[in-house]
Amino acid sequence: MTEPLLSGGQPLFFTGDLHMLVSRELASPAVTQSLFSREISSEGRFLRQGDRFTHRITADGSSGFPVEPGRYHLVASPACPWSHRVIITRRLLGLEDVIGLSLADPVWVGGGWVFAPPDGRDPATGLADVTEAYRENDPRHGGRATLPLLFDTKTRKIVSNDFRRIPVDLATEWVEFHADGAPQLYPRDLRAEVDSLGDMIYNDVADGVYRCGLATTREAYEDAYERLFNRLDWLEMVTSVRRYLLLPDRITDVDVQLFVTLVRFDAVYHDLFRCDRQRLTDFPMLWAYARDLFQTPHFGDTVDFAEIQRHYHHNYGWLNSGGTVPAVPDRADWLTEHGRADMPAAPQ
Repeated sequence: MTEPLLSGGQPLFFTGDLHMLVSRELASPAVTQSLFSREISSEGRFLRQGDRFTHRITADGSSGFPVEPGRYHLVASPACPWSHRVIITRRLLGLEDVIGLSLADPVWVGGGWVFAPPDGRDPATGLADVTEAYRENDPRHGGRATLPLLFDTKTRKIVSNDFRRIPVDLATEWVEFHADGAPQLYPRDLRAEVDSLGDMIYNDVADGVYRCGLATTREAYEDAYERLFNRLDWLEMVTSVRRYLLLPDRITDVDVQLFVTLVRFDAVYHDLFRCDRQRLTDFPMLWAYARDLFQTPHFGDTVDFAEIQRHYHHNYGWLNSGGTVPAVPDRADWLTEHGRADMPAAPQ
């Protein structure tokens, strides 16, 4: 089944294995702020909690979770960047009919991801909220119940919430079920380079914006801020000489990784997370690169700016001292000519 794309800026998520869910009562800013208290160091630095479930689905079944179409379900939210990366990967590889997808509401209730009416439970997994799945699998878990997660509908076990590993396994363990012509997002001969650049993007940019926004001391904030913009300056140079980050003519996993942060940068991170030296639109090459990806199938059509803003401005509301939610970005700006199709086939 082909999942519907965005139309007129609105998501059309009511189909087959995809369940669009709406919000219930909101959590107070005090509740959501307290969720992160265990992840703030004594120096005021945000240190993201580790992944609780790190099993893997493998083609040979050696992990105990063998590749099996229809068995596993991806629980995610397109408002969450870590989820968004997996959603894009799943579509790029053509795995929509192989791995199901359920969407949690972008606004947390009581500090957690929830499923909403008509019956308050996700029909595919039977879950009322993501915290319920964590409690079933580990009653002693005391951290945040995060997305995305891979859920085994046969055993009702969480396979993984490792948002960095799940896309790699989709690219390498599910090859038998990839669509014809699907991109090689994790090519064997470039895996060391993908991993190295992915670490830079994650540490300095993708997690870096959170370390700016959630820092509680000036020193922690300035360190994250400097690393973030030093890396963005470097990425501006990289994207000036090749169309994509690693290859001049092909998308790899690192492009997906970077896109989900760039597409949120001006809408959320610049103001709410105080990443305000420049906007994405002030980086000519990165802005063109981001538009190029946005206009690529399965990138821009998975973006809902209104839901992204709901997620951040409700769940991180204590960071918005003025209480003002910015206007939703105009999708038309993202659809303007980017000029990157004519870039040379090899760096000059």
